[in-house]
Amino acid sequence: MDRSRGARPLATALVALLWSFPALAHANAESTALRARAAVELYSLDYERAIAIYREAIAADPKDSAAHRGLAIGLWMSISFYRGNLTIDDYMRGVARQAIAGRSTPPAAAAEFDAALNRALALASQEVAANPRNAEAHYQVGTAHGLRASYIATVEGSSRTAFNAARDAYNSQEIVLQLDPRRKDAGLIVGTYRYIVSALSLPMRWVAYMAGFGGGKERGIRMVEEAAAFGAENQDDARFALALLYNRERRYDQALRQLEVLRSRYPRNHLLWLETASTSLRAGRPADAEPVLSDGLSRLATDVRPRMFGEEALWRYKRGAALAALKRPEEAERDLRRSLSLEGRDWVHARAHLELGKLLLQRGNRTEANQQLELAASRADADRDRGTADEARSLVK
Repeated sequence: MDRSRGARPLATALVALLWSFPALAHANAESTALRARAAVELYSLDYERAIAIYREAIAADPKDSAAHRGLAIGLWMSISFYRGNLTIDDYMRGVARQAIAGRSTPPAAAAEFDAALNRALALASQEVAANPRNAEAHYQVGTAHGLRASYIATVEGSSRTAFNAARDAYNSQEIVLQLDPRRKDAGLIVGTYRYIVSALSLPMRWVAYMAGFGGGKERGIRMVEEAAAFGAENQDDARFALALLYNRERRYDQALRQLEVLRSRYPRNHLLWLETASTSLRAGRPADAEPVLSDGLSRLATDVRPRMFGEEALWRYKRGAALAALKRPEEAERDLRRSLSLEGRDWVHARAHLELGKLLLQRGNRTEANQQLELAASRADADRDRGTADEARSLVK
């Protein structure tokens, strides 16, 4: 694996890994039930409904730290959905970045996120001060810090600024495991950070070790697997995490098993079909990916809810790539040109231009192929998708 790509964003890869909703001891039953309902809506891509229910949970128990943090999570995910950087692809090749053309972070949502997360952290910190041996309170502090690290890295685009929050998250969850080794759910954050540290370049790894992080790729993955098997309320968070980690490790069958479970639990989350097909494409199985993409596009056509920014362009590019690999060039070209006609992220359009350029080369149309490949390179540069830019330029030569 290319360690340099994993070294740049220390906390960026946490973008779907740190959602968790366990209650503090004082949280009342109504708040706990509302948070559970909100989590289902969140996983189903119904962000407005999830945010509204989290606000109800806060009203039911203003001192429930997890309710405030849940609201912050809902706001963060809705921002990512609006900006179009909510897929595994965004964190596989370092293409996530702060500046997304025309999709700046809504100021009101950012302000409410800060207020909700600050309140969640303040309440959990009060619990720790009152009872330093309260493992659950430390857990809440750690997940709040982890959420802040993820937000800074994925929305504000600064992994360096996220470092301190990431360190605080790691240390708090380490305390949880010291106080109560049975708390495998705390291993989600600890294991994820251990994995990320293992992917850093050697100098960066030493910086992380000096800051208090542990390493060990296999140990990190094992801790996330234990969190997924533990059955706590962050179990599905761990499954999402494993889908990403297994993709990075090219353990595609294991990633597909996690995605299969998540699809069965959240059938309204059409992005899970997209991630399933994307995983099959990475595994070199376009024949598996194409029917899933066609099914997903059918679901998308009848889903009246808001779509992620650039979502259809991404679906069309993926199916075009699958069809091209299946030697169905006419169908592939239709999907790729359709992708390029739709609003979307630069990296998606770059990859669509690249696939189209390859098709044109196969047809012997060097002039238009070069035009497509040059567009691929420039748009990939604009969204820091170095691999696509390099491949496009090599084909132009």
